Amino acid sequence: MALFNLFSKKKKETLDKGLEKTKQSFFNKLSRTIVGKSKVDAEVLDNLEEVLITSDVGVETTLKIIDKIEERVSKDKFVGTDELNTILKEEITSLLEENNSNSTVDFNVPIHSEGPHVIMVVGVNGVGKTTTIGKLAHQFKTAGKKVVLGASDTFRAAAVDQLILWAERVGVPIVQQGMNADPASVAFDALQSAKSQNADVVIIDTAGRLHNKVNLMNELSKIKKVMNKVIPGAPHEILLVLDGSTGQNAFEQAKQFSIATDINALAVTKLDGTAKGGVVIGISDQMKIPVKYIGVGEGLDDLQAFNNVEFVDSLFS
Repeated sequence: MALFNLFSKKKKETLDKGLEKTKQSFFNKLSRTIVGKSKVDAEVLDNLEEVLITSDVGVETTLKIIDKIEERVSKDKFVGTDELNTILKEEITSLLEENNSNSTVDFNVPIHSEGPHVIMVVGVNGVGKTTTIGKLAHQFKTAGKKVVLGASDTFRAAAVDQLILWAERVGVPIVQQGMNADPASVAFDALQSAKSQNADVVIIDTAGRLHNKVNLMNELSKIKKVMNKVIPGAPHEILLVLDGSTGQNAFEQAKQFSIATDINALAVTKLDGTAKGGVVIGISDQMKIPVKYIGVGEGLDDLQAFNNVEFVDSLFS
């Protein structure tokens, strides 16, 4: 139990450090909003709206939060500015809970009767997709799972090479056919190999060309169909990786990918290097897809299972 508590404490400290830039930026803006004010009034709410939007929470999500606070102000008649942090924290936590971004991920994935748990990873180039796969593989392996990687991003030689390096670093097998191989063929072989090895988890990398390339989306559909033939129901998880430092552009990418393929999980990376961590709140609210993982550092353990309570606590601590 003591070891578990030590691990949890370290994880929380990493999260606090990873969100430091976002927190500083947010509270610097917030403090200017309430300077000289003793109660939350229309002017404070207008200023708060601007703070949330410029913190990459997004317009629609911001308006939801403001409406909730207006309701509380109207009901309570007088709300002091010293209470604003607490109210904001409560409303953001509630919003994340509504959108199913919670702490259920523990890397003890379900074992399916027809074979391993299959994760198909999608996202544009440069968002940290390959790194996320490597760190996910590490987390599953640490949890005692047998993991196989599939290098279906065959349009770039660097993508295959990077995944091979991650497989070697983490110590898990990889199925690859090199550059220009048929991506669906690689996925087929990866799942077949995983079944023969009685693996618990298969993580398939896919191409990350720009999200407005129709041929890429067709390729993703083809990979999905092939995997479903090998393991019925696969892929069980389609994980979209987004770069948190791009702010609202990450949200636009999420919308495009959700149109083209059935995304059911999100990973938001690079939050430690940006003040735009508020995008996690907006993406979760607008997409209605759970944020399952967040990247808050360079280390192998710095890809964390997203916990909405801990996230908001770190943001407001």
